[in-house]
Amino acid sequence: MKTILYALILPLIVVSGLVFANRETKNDASKKPTSKPLSAAEVKAGRERWEATPDGIKFKEWEASPEGKKVYAGEAKIREHISAFTNMEAVVTSLSLPTGSRLGFGVMVRINGDDYILAFGSEKSDKNFLNVNNEFEQLRSLKVNDKIIIRSHSVSHAPKYSYPIVAGDYVERDSKLIYKRAPRKGGC
Repeated sequence: MKTILYALILPLIVVSGLVFANRETKNDASKKPTSKPLSAAEVKAGRERWEATPDGIKFKEWEASPEGKKVYAGEAKIREHISAFTNMEAVVTSLSLPTGSRLGFGVMVRINGDDYILAFGSEKSDKNFLNVNNEFEQLRSLKVNDKIIIRSHSVSHAPKYSYPIVAGDYVERDSKLIYKRAPRKGGC
């Protein structure tokens, strides 16, 4: 009986040792030195190379166009609120984003007389594709002309859109919170 028990335990110990040794070598391989950040000159040179490409040329033309200047002016109007993460009063103008948009779920809003895209991102689904985690459920109850309070950490732009894109981090209607972006997991 003892020999059978030893015969079963000995291979288990050997296999465990091999698995553990293999795990250590994989961890050593992943400890590569990280690359140091680019210097200002390297960043500038990279930007100049990109601006010489067809996409870069199109982007520079868009920036100089009246449409691009309008988008940048809209961003500048709300920059203080974005930096301080303070309340901005907005009115919902459309429940859908511009045609061909790839920003996920969002609505169009008017803040201080200018139109903006209020984007919340793509809807996440559980592992079962039939189960959709609907974090935007209360946002779907918004109607055109609803007055909302929004807060955001960022505003961006893209030549594809005629409006600045505000990331929806916090939304309230009638002094009731209807959306708050969940903090990222495992990061800053």
